[in-house]
Formats: sequence, C-alpha cells, structure tokens
Amino acid sequence: MYLVVEGPIGVGKTSLAGRLARRYGAELNLEIVEENPFLAHFYQQPDAYSFQVQVFFLLSRFKQLSALAQPGLFSGNVVSDYLFDKDFIFAAMNLKDAEFALYQDLYTHLSPRLPVPDLVVYLRADTDELLRRIEKRGRSFEHDMKAEYLADLTARYDDYFRTYPHPHLIIDAAGYDFVERPEDEQALLTRIDEALNAGRAAD
Repeated sequence: MYLVVEGPIGVGKTSLAGRLARRYGAELNLEIVEENPFLAHFYQQPDAYSFQVQVFFLLSRFKQLSALAQPGLFSGNVVSDYLFDKDFIFAAMNLKDAEFALYQDLYTHLSPRLPVPDLVVYLRADTDELLRRIEKRGRSFEHDMKAEYLADLTARYDDYFRTYPHPHLIIDAAGYDFVERPEDEQALLTRIDEALNAGRAAD
C-alpha cells in the first residue's frame, strides 16, 4: 500500500501521516522542508529565490519517491506526507516565463518515473484555519506567511483535485481536531480505511 496525505501549508499533513503510518504499520516518508537552503530567503524575497526553491524541492522529492520503486528499500506499506504533483502546483504559482518553462521540462521528464499512490487524502482548510495552525506550530521562516498567498494556494489545490484521475478522499480539516480529540482522530481514520477498501474493491 502506498498512501499519501496532501494539502496546503499548515493543514496538518505530517501529523495525520504519522498517525496513518502507525495504524498500518507503514514506513513514514516525510518531505524535506527545513533542509531547503533557499526557503527562508524565498519567504523574504520570493521573486529572487523562487526558482532555486522549486528546483531543490523537485529534485529532493524525486530522489525520495524514486526509492519507493526500488525493491528492498520499502518492502511494505508506505505513508507519505506529500504528493510529487504538489511541486508543480507551487511552481505554477511562483515561477514565470523562461524559469517556468525550464521547470516544466524537468517535471515532465521526472514525474512518469514515480509510482502512483493507492489513495491520496486531500486535507483542506480555509485561510483563517491555516494561519491559526501555522502560528501554532511556530516555524520561524513561516511567520510572515500572507493570507493572500495561502488563499491562492488552496484554490489551486482545490482545482487540482477536482480533476485528479486517481483514488482520493477530500477532507475538511477544520472539522477534525485529530491531534487533540481522540474521537475525531478515530472518525477520520475510519473514513480513510473505508476509502482504501473501496479502492481495493475497485481494483
């Protein structure tokens, strides 16, 4: 089983992915965020650092997810807190003209080499909820995150998942406090169990 949790910044992807990995006895595959040496600069000067940020993320995520297709590295279930396609969503926001064209060329060559998840759980939330969660987790380089940026990002995620061609489950994250409320966690995990079983039945 290859299960992915996806959604905009601050929505709770990593927290949910960790719970799912424990539930299914799975390897937990976490995206590299804070190791991106350009990220803090990007939040201060987006136009100057957007290309470096996107290419670093593209290549680091490709290297991580390529391991899923290599025998012996991941021998059982895997839960990941990101979908490779997210990189393109961010690049379409942050890059322009020749930089975006170069990025698209790289992405087009790399994406088909990666495995398709059995299920993607799309966690979404409105901008106010995202800002609240971002402030709560307290990453220093996210302190200046703008509401307009998050609203644009969420709209792009919504557009993407309207036409996503593979099994996925859309969850309103504001309706589940799966960190503080055990009953919410159990209800959410049950929904994901059902979606996974439905996908297996369809196969």
